[in-house]
Amino acid sequence: MTTAPAIHMVHVAGSHREVGTQIGSACADVLREAVEFDAEIPAGRTRADQLALADRYRAVTAEAHPWYLDEVEGAAEAAEVDPLALFACATEEIWHEPRTHALKGRCSDLVAVPPATAGDRVLVAHNNDMHRKYQEQLVAIEWEVPGDPVVLTIGNGIWISVGWNSAGLSLTGNELSPNDERIGVPREIQVRSMLRGPTLDMMVGEALRHDRASSYNNVLVSRRGEVVNVEGSAMSAEMTEPDERGHLVHTNHYVCEGMLGYEGDPEYAEHSAVRYRRASELLRAEEPGTVTADRLRTMLSDHENPPDALCRHPERWGGDTATAFWCVADVTDMRITFGRGNPCDSVAQEYVFT
Repeated sequence: MTTAPAIHMVHVAGSHREVGTQIGSACADVLREAVEFDAEIPAGRTRADQLALADRYRAVTAEAHPWYLDEVEGAAEAAEVDPLALFACATEEIWHEPRTHALKGRCSDLVAVPPATAGDRVLVAHNNDMHRKYQEQLVAIEWEVPGDPVVLTIGNGIWISVGWNSAGLSLTGNELSPNDERIGVPREIQVRSMLRGPTLDMMVGEALRHDRASSYNNVLVSRRGEVVNVEGSAMSAEMTEPDERGHLVHTNHYVCEGMLGYEGDPEYAEHSAVRYRRASELLRAEEPGTVTADRLRTMLSDHENPPDALCRHPERWGGDTATAFWCVADVTDMRITFGRGNPCDSVAQEYVFT
């Protein structure tokens, strides 16, 4: 296997429109390719239909988060693409019909807090499984917008998979298949909004906003050791915390009893449960007070139960998704270690909030 190169870092600063413009310039090729989406439109719709549907979500977003439209319009102008088409790319809810078998991104999260960790650290580990093309498009962005915390994100183009901010907050999580999606604020835009929050309570409030279109499973952690896992759909949610050993695990299916009825892809949920059980088993095998950031990376590199391993290699086992990037955050120190490709064979990069 050839070790993947480091993820390129981009620094953007200024107003929402200005940071959008800077991202649009830096990621123009990715954005231009993204809006050429005719082949991805669900059957029975034209491009005009798809844009009209996206515009209904944009109207809700304009009311809730007008600043986000500034970012999208700035990026669109710099990349010379249609801003509505670019907004449509951020509206994941409109790209699957029917709902089942729609998951493209698959992720695994492991959280360890006292009494699990050495030195009482607050640690979050995440594998992000996508296609290799997404891996090639990855970019890490440092955002500085006046009045907001400094934010670090990893994703492609203007779209975010995970992030952290200088208020000492971490956001990772997993895509779900809720069966109650509706017109509202797209879940991708909720992620960008949550990362602007200076408190964990504000992040949770955004995850639970009444006008959301759907929801990811959001893993929200503060440097003080607060952990809230928001397992949501469009119209319901349950919140969980680490167990008595200081462990929390989540993958890509509903786990909470009250949310099981919102599962839109029960067939895939069985595969997600393989990773869920394995991650839980790995954490349980650690003695109290011994989990470190290095140990968590080793867990992310686990190859048991292929092809549904935590560290996914389609080149070896088949399938269309691979571990595109990984990250381990020592949230106590706000020290983020991450890398492109599989955690078992990757150049480790580091970012520290000052």
